[in-house]
Amino acid sequence: MFAGWFAARGWTLREHQKQLLARAMAGRSSLLIAPTGAGKTLAGFLPSLVELAEIAPRPQRAHKLHTLYISPLKALAGDVLRNLTTPCAEMGLQLRIETRTGDTPPSKRQRQRANPPDILLTTPEQLCLLIASAHAHVFFADLRAVIIDEIHALAATKRGDLTALALARLQTWAPTHRRIGLSATVADPAALADWLAPTQNDIVVTAPGGAEPIVDVLDSGERIPWAGHTGRHAMGEVYEAIKAHKTTLVFVNTRAQAELTFQELWRLNEDTLPIALHHGSLDVAQRKRVESAMGVGALRAVVCTSTLDLGIDWGDVDLVIQMGAPKGSARLMQRIGRANHRWDEASRALLVPTNRFEVLECRAAKDAVGEGALDGSPARAGGLDCLAQHIMGVACSEPFDAELLWREISATQPYRDLDHLTFERVIDLVATGGYALRAYDRYRRIVKDLKTGLWRARDGRAAQQHRMNVGAIIEEPMLTVRYGYGGSEAVKGKSGKGPLRPGRKLGQIEEYFIEGLAPGDTFLFAGQILRFISLVETDALVAPAPQTQAPKIPSYAGGKFPLSTFLADRVRQIISNPEKWPALPVQVREWLALQKRASAIAKPNQLLVETFPRAGKYYLVCYPFDGRLAHQTLGMLLTRRLERAGKKPMGFVASDYAISVWGLEPMGDLDLGDLFHPDMLGDDLESWLAESALMKRTFRACAIIAGLIERRSPGAEKSGRQVTFSTDLIYDVLRSHEPDHVLLQAARADAAGGLLDISRLSDLLARIKGRIVHKDLAVISPFAVPLMLEVGREPIFGAAEEAILREAGEGMIAEARAGHQPLPDSAPA
Repeated sequence: MFAGWFAARGWTLREHQKQLLARAMAGRSSLLIAPTGAGKTLAGFLPSLVELAEIAPRPQRAHKLHTLYISPLKALAGDVLRNLTTPCAEMGLQLRIETRTGDTPPSKRQRQRANPPDILLTTPEQLCLLIASAHAHVFFADLRAVIIDEIHALAATKRGDLTALALARLQTWAPTHRRIGLSATVADPAALADWLAPTQNDIVVTAPGGAEPIVDVLDSGERIPWAGHTGRHAMGEVYEAIKAHKTTLVFVNTRAQAELTFQELWRLNEDTLPIALHHGSLDVAQRKRVESAMGVGALRAVVCTSTLDLGIDWGDVDLVIQMGAPKGSARLMQRIGRANHRWDEASRALLVPTNRFEVLECRAAKDAVGEGALDGSPARAGGLDCLAQHIMGVACSEPFDAELLWREISATQPYRDLDHLTFERVIDLVATGGYALRAYDRYRRIVKDLKTGLWRARDGRAAQQHRMNVGAIIEEPMLTVRYGYGGSEAVKGKSGKGPLRPGRKLGQIEEYFIEGLAPGDTFLFAGQILRFISLVETDALVAPAPQTQAPKIPSYAGGKFPLSTFLADRVRQIISNPEKWPALPVQVREWLALQKRASAIAKPNQLLVETFPRAGKYYLVCYPFDGRLAHQTLGMLLTRRLERAGKKPMGFVASDYAISVWGLEPMGDLDLGDLFHPDMLGDDLESWLAESALMKRTFRACAIIAGLIERRSPGAEKSGRQVTFSTDLIYDVLRSHEPDHVLLQAARADAAGGLLDISRLSDLLARIKGRIVHKDLAVISPFAVPLMLEVGREPIFGAAEEAILREAGEGMIAEARAGHQPLPDSAPA
């Protein structure tokens, strides 16, 4: 059957597909690393299809789940469903293959539990929900295979922690099942294999590389901005590239940038090309319409965020455009792979830097892709908040023995080093809330049966509440954006009198942004300009606004990727080596030359620190090139030290490349070795964290994941303010009465590893110790201009921008007049 189907298409099994089939038939797990278009999905599912073909037809056998497919994206599960349905139908395989995501209706989910499909395509959150359902062991008892797609995108995250714990539970219920991990971009295959199958060795299968991708960096004919992230200067060139190709994916790094890019392209779209918008805040129906249109080749371009990063197979895509720097070579390779999606044809990508520093980063990323060098997140210890959620989920399914569960959990890679005492403290957190909260009955979610010694969910309501709050994706509180009908509003051709009522849903937007709007204000959303009317419960009611109005741009928390350590080092190498400059655009070469002559350019292991006065304030600017997260933490700590030094710091701003701190006293006489001493990560960091609102936000996320605070309850959903108020109260109580509480411990670990990037900052301080290059300048330097344009996080335009650029060139002008080398042609003057 299978041989005939392959032969009818002129196909033959590739070697890596044969290997996976043979290993699966022997009951062995595999991690397949193969380039885009090499048939990873077919390789993963082929063993399951072969086994299912040998089983009696569906009507003649009991309903059992054979294969579980886990995808980090809902859209990817839907795409795989389409790709599996066709071959099954053509071979006459009578299989039920279904998806189960957050968009699946409750009635269908209930039917799936009672009558499982042969193959279930789902997400980590839905897997956790299934494990927390009553009698889950029956549902999974006959499981033969688990396939995890784009495994690299899950493993080193909290979603990966929950998935690893869920896999351990499946191992207990279905001990003979095999696991197959699929990925195209893996920096450390051994670590990923350990995460996938901790008890097995030698599971990595690597396919030979396909055609080398063709990556270009746009050398714009327009003036490249010194700062900013919109890429407006290059939109005309981006539009021409779209026109010259069949179908283009235009990737951006944030949802706000997606809205801006889409709006700019439509402004230029005199040819009325079908161009669509796709990001995670849009209504699911709109996203599905875009995906369907792409699937049939009806669109010329889609402006998208990471929602389309992974594995979706659209064969008509022949160009990927990356607006702005990609922040990591693995992410760039993943996005490049969306073009052509064929093994033997080169994928084509165009990187469009939005400012001059990004030109350097894009060049570094292009070189890394050319070398096949990948970055990636290192293995991490599993989160204690995720462990608490899993323990509660297990209790909702069936009573459990704590010692047996401990053995099961400690067999996973993320929790391998978890000590037994900490495990017992997490059990106590779920059972009582911990020492400081045990007097409150609401935190008692599991109870121990004194006769059997087994733990179980306290009652049905506690189990229901847990199931409504499963997952590790914590977003800012969201409001639904809808058209408003009735009253005096006329929307989409409808008008009327009486109270305003919600209409068609457009998507979701963060609560704090809407709170900053007054009725009548306009903002950009879903690719159009909308006028805010009013807030009705959790709905933000809007109406279309004239395209001539200047709208506000929503910003989304957590939308920015940090610059990877890997690319940061390459950027430092490019800047410090003038031999690499000839490959750069003329504007950037002259900018670097201007910086070298007006100030200095540090070597890769040095740190350039500049001090200068400007507009009645005094500035300290440094250029570590170590990413926004590490820079923000360093900026916070520097302000504390500058306060003690009497410099009266007023604020700071950080980018992926540099930090600027300004105050009321001159900075040129500072002892920089002392200012940047590694000991700032001791008492300074601890005292800052004690005062910082950041720790409260981090604790809030941990408390929600652990289930201590629920976002949703039966019959109600808490507003963002309610959740914040509840978690802030608990945070203050625990800090005062139980400072070593499990969730405070989890919050500190999250802050250190994620929001603060402490390990990277520690490496930075060690790298530059004794290697600081200080330039006390009379005027701003060319490198400092981008930061000055971002002070206060608001870009400066017009005369103010020209003044800064002119000031940056004053030092060069004075040098030229004194008889030194001539100025570059493009020097600001």
